[in-house]
Amino acid sequence: MNTQKLIEDCQKNKPKAQAMVYELFASKLFAVSFKYSRNRQEAEDNLHDGFMTIFNKIDQFKGTGSFEGWMKRIIINTALLTYRKDKVFHLVNDEIPEEVSVEIEEENISIDDLLNLIQELPNRYRLVFNLYVLDGYSHKEIAEMLAISEGTSKSNLSRARQILKQKLEESEQKIQNNF
Repeated sequence: MNTQKLIEDCQKNKPKAQAMVYELFASKLFAVSFKYSRNRQEAEDNLHDGFMTIFNKIDQFKGTGSFEGWMKRIIINTALLTYRKDKVFHLVNDEIPEEVSVEIEEENISIDDLLNLIQELPNRYRLVFNLYVLDGYSHKEIAEMLAISEGTSKSNLSRARQILKQKLEESEQKIQNNF
């Protein structure tokens, strides 16, 4: 069954089509949800809530762009809604710290270890880092999504990079000490 037919059947509230969409996309969308969640349980809850929104708003999918991309945005927004409710973000002054670059020597850290370090970032830093670096949103878009200023977004990104740089240096130091 092609994606367009699945979408049409979901718009008609056909349970088999909804189950198939879930089966096809749940693992990819769980990975997205987990990036923006504090833990596995919250990621599962956000995935469930996101799929409920997807099926409730599937009539709004216009067919422009990818269906997967549309669902991904809903999952991200669902996770971000959790943080907005919890008031995770604190306003900071708009003075942006100096840009911090993080260089990674690929042979010293696995992608899984790097993702674990990102997951350990404080919530507000992790969200901005993921949105900006991993998903390519602009600071303006992030500010709108999170109801913060662009300056706060830039500041949180800078702080996330500083923390990651420090953690990577510590990790590298541990590796060197073991040799």
